[in-house]
Amino acid sequence: MTTASIDLVSPDLFAERMPHDVFATLRREQPVYWQDEPDGGPGYWALMRYADVVTASADNQLFSSYRGGTFMADMEPDGLAMIRLMMLNMDPPQHTRYRRLVSTGFTPKIVRQLEPHVRERTAKIVDAVAKRGECDFVTEVAAQLPLGVICDLIGVPEDAHQQIFEWSNRLIGFDDPEYHTTMEEGQAAAAQMFMYAHSLAAERKLQPKADVISILLGAEIEGEKLSDPEFDAFFMLLAVAGNETTRNLISGGMLALIEHPEQRARLMADPGLMPTAVEEMLRWVSPLIYFRRTLQRDAAIGGQQMREGDKVLMYYPSANRDASVFERADEFDVGRAPNAHLAFGGGGPHFCLGASLARLEIRCMFEELLRRLPDIELAGPVQRLRSNFINGVKHIPVRFTPEA
Repeated sequence: MTTASIDLVSPDLFAERMPHDVFATLRREQPVYWQDEPDGGPGYWALMRYADVVTASADNQLFSSYRGGTFMADMEPDGLAMIRLMMLNMDPPQHTRYRRLVSTGFTPKIVRQLEPHVRERTAKIVDAVAKRGECDFVTEVAAQLPLGVICDLIGVPEDAHQQIFEWSNRLIGFDDPEYHTTMEEGQAAAAQMFMYAHSLAAERKLQPKADVISILLGAEIEGEKLSDPEFDAFFMLLAVAGNETTRNLISGGMLALIEHPEQRARLMADPGLMPTAVEEMLRWVSPLIYFRRTLQRDAAIGGQQMREGDKVLMYYPSANRDASVFERADEFDVGRAPNAHLAFGGGGPHFCLGASLARLEIRCMFEELLRRLPDIELAGPVQRLRSNFINGVKHIPVRFTPEA
C-alpha cells in the first residue's frame, strides 16, 4: 500500500471494516498526513499518532473547535452559526461557561443515582429477546439502552423515544444507503429536533420535573442561564451523542467478545475484570472516527509545516492502536492496564461530558448479557454503517440458547 492511494474522505474505506492497516501505514510512513478532498474541499491534515492527537486536543488556543466546527466538511455561514451553539463547537471562554452550566446535570452523584434505573432498563431489554433465542443485536439490544437512558435523563416520554432514534439516524447516516438521506434531510432532522427541544423546555418551565432538562433550565453560573437556542442545541447534542456513540460501542464490544472467545471466557470466569474490559472495548472500538480542529496560526507538527486556517482531523481509532503507547496494540485484552485510550477524546476541555454515564451503561449491559446469554454468537453477516465519521454497526444477527 502506498500513502498516495489512501483516501480517508471516502466512506467506502470504512464500509466493510475499520481500516487499521491503512492507519498503521500512515503512523509508520506519514503520521501527519495531507489528505486532498475530492469534492473540491481545501484538504486537511490527518493526525494518526497518539501524541499528536493529545497535543491537538489539549491546545485550544492553537487548535480551534469554533472557527470551522468539528466536522470534516466546511459549512456555509448559516450552518456554521447553528452548530456553534453546541458545546462541541465552542472554544474557551464561551465553552468554559457553557460546560460549567450543563455539567450540573452530569455530576458523579447524579450518575451514581442512575445505576438502579440503568440496570432495570437493561434487564427489560434482555427480557424482550432472551426467550426467542435470536435477535438483531444492534436494533433490539445495543441501541435500546443508551436511547432509553438518555431520553429518560432529558425527560423525553416513552412514546417519543423512537422518533429521537429516527432523527438521530438521519443526522449521522446520510452517507449510508439504508437510510436514504441527504445532507439536507439531516439538517431538516436537526431543525425538527430543535423544535421538539423548544417545546419540551416550555413545558418544563411551567412544570419542572426530576430530570436533567429541569436541572439545566434552572442552572445558573454567575447570574447567567442557558439561552433558548443554547438549550435546544444541547438537547440535540445529548440526544445524538448520548445515543449513537454508546450504541456503537456496545455493538462493537459484543463483536469483540464473539471474535475473541478466549477473552470472553476469561471475563466470564473473572467478573472482576469488567472495569478493564469496558476500557478495552472503548479502546478497541473507538466509536468516533475523528473530530476536526482549525489552526489559529502557523505551526509545525510532526515535521509538517501547517498554515493558519488549515483543517486538522484527529483520528482516534489510529491513536488507540499506537504501539508506542499500547503494548500489543492490535490484541484485544480484557485485562489491559494501564489503558489511557482516547475514545472519549484526547483530554483537554472537550473530554466527553457523558463518559461516566457511558461507562455505567456499558458495564451494566455486559454484566447482564454475560450472565443471561453466555453463548451468544453470530447468526449471519454483520452490516456496518457506511460513514467516515462514526464507527458504527447497523445490524448484527445473533443466536443464543433461549432462556427457560
